[in-house]
Amino acid sequence: MNKKRFFKYKNLPVFSLLFLTACIENAPMDSLSPAGPYARQIDDLFWLTFWIAVGVFFIVQGALIFSVFYFRDMPGKPEPKQIHGNNVLELMWTIIPILILAAIAVPTVRTIFDLAREPEGALKIEVIGHQWWFEYKYPDYGITTANVLVIPADTPVRLEMWSNDVLHNYWVPKLNGKRYLVPGQKTYLNLQADSPDEFWAQCGEYCGLSHSKMRGRVLSLNQEDFENWVNNQKLNANKELPEGTLAAEGQQVYLNAGCTQCHVIDGVWDVQGDRIAPNLTHFANRNVFAGAALKNNKENLTKWLANPAEIKPGTFMPNLELTEKEIEALIAYLGTLK
Repeated sequence: MNKKRFFKYKNLPVFSLLFLTACIENAPMDSLSPAGPYARQIDDLFWLTFWIAVGVFFIVQGALIFSVFYFRDMPGKPEPKQIHGNNVLELMWTIIPILILAAIAVPTVRTIFDLAREPEGALKIEVIGHQWWFEYKYPDYGITTANVLVIPADTPVRLEMWSNDVLHNYWVPKLNGKRYLVPGQKTYLNLQADSPDEFWAQCGEYCGLSHSKMRGRVLSLNQEDFENWVNNQKLNANKELPEGTLAAEGQQVYLNAGCTQCHVIDGVWDVQGDRIAPNLTHFANRNVFAGAALKNNKENLTKWLANPAEIKPGTFMPNLELTEKEIEALIAYLGTLK
C-alpha cells in the first residue's frame, strides 16, 4: 500500500466520527434545534436556502447527466445543433440565476434587519468578554455575575456587548447566531427563550490558548423564579460566619491569600474598580465555573485551586500555592456564597 493510500485509510475513522457527530440527538450546541424566535428566523432562512440549493443541484446535475448520455458521440449520429448566439436561451440562463439569487437575498436581508432591530420592552444586559470567561451586568438591577446568564423565559433580551481585551464572539446556537465582542466598540444581540431551560454558549472567535474552554450557559427561568433570582443577587454575602468553622477559615484564606486582587465578594470585599476575574458574591448558585468549562463541585474546585493553568492554559488565575487545608477551607467558604 503506498503512502498516500495509507494516509487516506488511516484517517477514515476520524472522518467517520466527524460525520457521525451530525447524528447526535439533543446536542447542546445544535444550531438546527431553535428554542426561541430569533433562532427560528435563522433556521427558517437556512432551510429555505438549503432547499433552493438542493433544487439547483439536482437540476444542474440532471442536465449534465442527460447531456452526457443523450449527446454522446456514436457512429452515424450527427453532431448536436449548436446553441451559441441563441438569444432566448442566453436570456433564460441569465434571468433564472437572478431570480434564484433574489429568492435568497430578499429574505436574507429582511432577516438580518429583523434580528438587528431592538425589541420593545427588552431586558437590557451587558456582556463583557474576558480571556477566557463572560461577565454579565444587569444595569436595571445593579447585578454583576459571570459564566451563567440568567434571563426570564418568553421575554426579549437585548445584549449590549464589548470585549475587555481581545476579539471574542458570543454564540448561543439555540437562541441566536454569533456576534462579535470588539474591544472599544459595542455590538448588540437579541435573545429570547420559549420556555425555562438551560442553553450552552461558546466563544466563536479564536482568542488565545484557552479559547475552546471559553464557554457559557444561558439559564431561562419563569418570571417568578427570575424575580426571586434577582432579589437574591441583590443581597450581599454574609460577612459574619461562626468562628472556628471551616467556612470562616476559608473566608480568611480569601481575604489574605491574594484572591482579593482579582475577585470581588459584595459585603465582604467589594472595593470598586475593574476586575479581571468573576464576581464571587453568589458563586455557589452557579452550576459551572472557570469560564463554564467545569461543573461546580468539590472535585473540580480542588483541581482548579491547586493548579489553574493545568485546567486552562494561559489563564490569569495564578497558582497561589495553597495547602490542602487552605483549599478545603476555601471551598467550604465558596459553598456559603449563595
